Amino acid sequence: MLHLDMSNMKDKKILLVDDEVDILNLLEAVLKKEGFTNLHTATSGYEAIQVCKNVFPDLIVLDIMLPDIDGFEVCRRIREFSVVPIIFLSARDDDVDKLLGLGIGGDDYITKPFSPKEVAFRIKAHFRRNEYFNLQSNSKQKKVIRFGDIEIDEGKGEVRKKGELVPLTLKEYKLLLYLAQNPNMILSKSQILDKVWGSDFEGYDNTLMVHIRHLRQKLEDDPTSPRHIITVKGLGYKLVAEGN
Repeated sequence: MLHLDMSNMKDKKILLVDDEVDILNLLEAVLKKEGFTNLHTATSGYEAIQVCKNVFPDLIVLDIMLPDIDGFEVCRRIREFSVVPIIFLSARDDDVDKLLGLGIGGDDYITKPFSPKEVAFRIKAHFRRNEYFNLQSNSKQKKVIRFGDIEIDEGKGEVRKKGELVPLTLKEYKLLLYLAQNPNMILSKSQILDKVWGSDFEGYDNTLMVHIRHLRQKLEDDPTSPRHIITVKGLGYKLVAEGN
């Protein structure tokens, strides 16, 4: 039985980004009460990018409406050098914004007004899922999974296509690994969301589809006619592993 040790949670570095100082102060106060002590803040997009480069946070809470560049652009630029989990905050309860945020590499989306305790819960949920994923990975013998010209090195957490390193976000890597660990099996949306995002994930129907599309764009020779990452209409997805 896997035992989650979350005692190191207080040491996790969290970057809070919002141009409203009152919201930053409120989030800091609540997170400190929840045991988080390594907190960093930024009030603009460019500042957030610089702090991220300097601090290497374990998680970012990122407001979309910022005075210089918006949170979506901040996420895009951070994704050029980091796969740190990002939780978006937004005053706009719009599915298009939610899908855009998740589609460009965000991990979660919370709509204002929000409960600071909900933010703390979401943060803990992300760390808990990552800890569980790491424990599961460590409990299994590390191996290299190959299909076609794609190679997944579980020990290094790397994916290569034709020998070239393919940069994936953490969610994309987890999704690909789960599919690859169950080759030629049809996995339902609910199975995948539960395994990769967690049973407490309150996401959107298209979240998985967006991540599947990104994997195809990065790994398939022809993303419009995928050879490996296949949609099984009405049932889910499967990874066709011919060429093993």
